[in-house]
Amino acid sequence: MAKRPKRGQARAARLAARAATADKVSPIRPGLPGGQYKPLTAEQIGKIHDTALRLLEEVGMGGSIPEFVEMATAKGATLNADGRLCFPRALMEELIEVCPTDIILHGIDPKYDLDISGEKVYYGTGGAAITTLDFDSGDYRPSSLEDIYDFARISDQLDNVNWFTRCVIANELPDPAELDINTAYALVAATRKSIGTAITLPENVAPVTEIFDITAGGPGEFAKRPFCKLHTSPIVPPLRYGDDACYTILEAIKHNWPINAITAGQTGATAAPTLAGTLVQTHAETLAALAFVQIIKPGHPFIFSNWPFIADMRSGAMTGGSAEGGLANAASAQLANAIGVPSGVAAGMPDSKVPDMQAGYERGMNNVMIGLAGANLVYESAGMLASLLGCSFEAFVIDNEINAMALRAIRGIEVDEETMAYDTIVEAVTGPGHFLGLDLTVKVMETDFLYPVLGDRTDPTQWAEYGKTDIWQRSRETVKQLMQNYPE
Repeated sequence: MAKRPKRGQARAARLAARAATADKVSPIRPGLPGGQYKPLTAEQIGKIHDTALRLLEEVGMGGSIPEFVEMATAKGATLNADGRLCFPRALMEELIEVCPTDIILHGIDPKYDLDISGEKVYYGTGGAAITTLDFDSGDYRPSSLEDIYDFARISDQLDNVNWFTRCVIANELPDPAELDINTAYALVAATRKSIGTAITLPENVAPVTEIFDITAGGPGEFAKRPFCKLHTSPIVPPLRYGDDACYTILEAIKHNWPINAITAGQTGATAAPTLAGTLVQTHAETLAALAFVQIIKPGHPFIFSNWPFIADMRSGAMTGGSAEGGLANAASAQLANAIGVPSGVAAGMPDSKVPDMQAGYERGMNNVMIGLAGANLVYESAGMLASLLGCSFEAFVIDNEINAMALRAIRGIEVDEETMAYDTIVEAVTGPGHFLGLDLTVKVMETDFLYPVLGDRTDPTQWAEYGKTDIWQRSRETVKQLMQNYPE
């Protein structure tokens, strides 16, 4: 009879096997394919898309800048009696066709490049919060440039925050040029991931691009691997173009910035009062943004960011954590995927003011729902609170863990001869009577199962011995460690 290894030796062997396996495959990774959740049927998608095209053809867009009117009418658009720019269906279908289906969002470091194709899902940040939940006092205060830098350097260390977009506003910089230039510098100083930022005025695009050229290695280098996308809202709902954003897009395209065009009509306020009506309107508006970019430069990298927001009908205020918001944004991802363009949607926008249970269920439900729908870029997935009015350091690290669970849900369950485990079941039944320590058990411990870092799995006695901490307290300690670990 073979000699049974000692308990310590067996455990060491299992740990070594786990470590070896963990180096090869993780239970989650960026870019897992979504699309499992389908709130809209194929017929409903077709109806919404057709009605959106009808709006653009019959009602059109107001507020078009003269330069674009000239280019669009040369392509076949028309001005109606009210001066609104109308896009025939055939023209819109042509513009959708020339819009890239797959793009690479470059990281400052190439190892963070994101392949935006198909229904691959990535979680990242966004927003323009004017306040930050202070780490020391627990009170809200005006956000600052230092906050932008600190949020970026924390996210740089979080595996499930795949890119970083400026998430707060530096309130101490009222001058638009100072704001845009200093924000850009803070981003490239703090993270090596792909980034995104807004530009307040078109004349600020060139000096910000100079900063990016320096980061990339010299004049013209940013345009070769553009690692920052422009976050802009060229549409003023309902169905109007906005001058400043459109002129900024014109300048950004000259420097080869990828364009993330955001439409954010609010159901019952600036968009139709039904979810289907909101989707029709915001889909049409985002198609108008696509038309703007593709007429100016056919084939330019464009992210179809239809973010249908929800207004609380009782007050008219925006609600970020609602079930309806998650549902509408998941449907928005379906609509973008149906026409084959890279998609961005909004998800992690809890109404709660602190990283508590409310924030957890609002963000968790919506991040999972929208990821499963196959949105390429899930914005606001980390850090945001108070319906996008605030941002929190502790929430960043908690939400990193929420995103991990969302990615595990997206990965799903693999079913094949090995995973159905027939031979392993037989081995356990005819042998030790349990599965602990069997080869397949050891193999899948790290490849199939996700283990929380902040989440607590101790029993009540151990939890009491460890200080009865909640996740907000534990996340605060993690933030302190990340601040210390990352070089100033």
